[in-house]
Amino acid sequence: MRRRKLSLGLAPALWALGALAWAETSPPSYYEADPSRAGAEVRGAGPLPYSSRYAPAASGAVLLKDATVLLGDGGRLDEGDVLFDAGRIVAVGAELTAPPEAEVIDAAGRWVTPGLIDVHSHLGDYPSPGVEAHSDGNEATAPVTARVWAEHSVWPQDPQFPLALMGGITTLQILPGSANLVGGRGVTLKNVPARSVMDMKFPGAPHSLKMACGENPKRVYGRRRSAPSTRMGNVAGYRESWIKARAYQAKLDEAAASGEALPDRDLEMETLAGVLRGEILIHNHCYRADEMLIMLDIAREFDYKITAFHHATEAYKIADVLAEEGVCGALWADWWGFKMESNDAIEENIALMEKAGACAIVHSDSARDIQRLNQEGAKALMAAQRMGLPYDEALAIRWLTQNAAQALGIADQTGVLAPGLMADVVLWSGNPFSVYSRAERVWIDGTLHYAAGEGGVRPTTDFDLAQTPAGRGEASR
Repeated sequence: MRRRKLSLGLAPALWALGALAWAETSPPSYYEADPSRAGAEVRGAGPLPYSSRYAPAASGAVLLKDATVLLGDGGRLDEGDVLFDAGRIVAVGAELTAPPEAEVIDAAGRWVTPGLIDVHSHLGDYPSPGVEAHSDGNEATAPVTARVWAEHSVWPQDPQFPLALMGGITTLQILPGSANLVGGRGVTLKNVPARSVMDMKFPGAPHSLKMACGENPKRVYGRRRSAPSTRMGNVAGYRESWIKARAYQAKLDEAAASGEALPDRDLEMETLAGVLRGEILIHNHCYRADEMLIMLDIAREFDYKITAFHHATEAYKIADVLAEEGVCGALWADWWGFKMESNDAIEENIALMEKAGACAIVHSDSARDIQRLNQEGAKALMAAQRMGLPYDEALAIRWLTQNAAQALGIADQTGVLAPGLMADVVLWSGNPFSVYSRAERVWIDGTLHYAAGEGGVRPTTDFDLAQTPAGRGEASR
């Protein structure tokens, strides 16, 4: 087991250093939803439409003492302390001294981790109750729907958000479904109560673009006797779209160079051109190894980057290639066999990605499994140890925190317990990779959003009120 002891006494100079790091890494006040509109005239004052309005609540100092601390970057502290204040991590070490007004929590016998991050979720787009009126995740009306944004379907009152929070999820990416070759933009959210999705948007996080390989698009459109109905039809559809996007980007470049008027706005092309400019991250649903290699060929043809393959049950077959290309694998611990392209899965998939030096991530794609993503990580860790790999909890937590943050383009803000980063912190009752442990407290940007037990803190959506046990005050955990 990897052990690391640090001694970071909190002298005034260190406190000042923590404050300086906070100032230097503060996220921008808003995120421009479409960079091509920068400078466009917008009616009224304030940020551009569709930009983040998330503002963390004011929070004071908290010191967690004598816990087993998994830093999120592969490090571990035994009998370690974590101090955060004003929404940011101030110090991590041993025998830290808190300011006089701090809340001090004796965490002996308990574990502390960064907030967990799920890079593949449909909460809010497929909310509960799961009825047709709430089915807003797939714009399955054309094979390419790059014009749609998942955030414009998110229902903040989805009662599944608080359930995910109870499992330690502080950040999650909401993606469109996989019916289409190009499903639309995804969005990264803070898991906080809000009236609007814009009040949940992670400040500064780039948009993503959801693409899908294989069975899903060819099945959806093949049944309608329209293209694509085969895998070769899928590939032709991707290539045709990127050809159009490159032509659109060329027009933008020509207009900028000549001072002529920009071409008429095209929502489809704006998104695809954003990928070509490196401003939007590709998250690609893809199971089979051969198809992932073809998608990498397409990316080379049109000079864009794939950030992550999702599901990727055959990633282990090309783990060396994914490591070399710098492409993450957002993977299940043990889902398999529910369709042909998921048939050749193995439980050691995540472990073999790690062994190859690739970026391995545990994801859910499930309103159920997002509530216990730590247990999904435990399954992957168990598979690694069973095959003789010397992996431990300190390494495996990266699959749920640091690597996930990297894939979302927010690793400079969260995913690791380090001075200056967001105070997204979970206090666990025991080893988070044990089925007997649960999240006792969850802080997001230093604000306590969940505390287990009688008289604890638990967000309740408007939908819950008078309709569910939580909303009637009958649920306690």
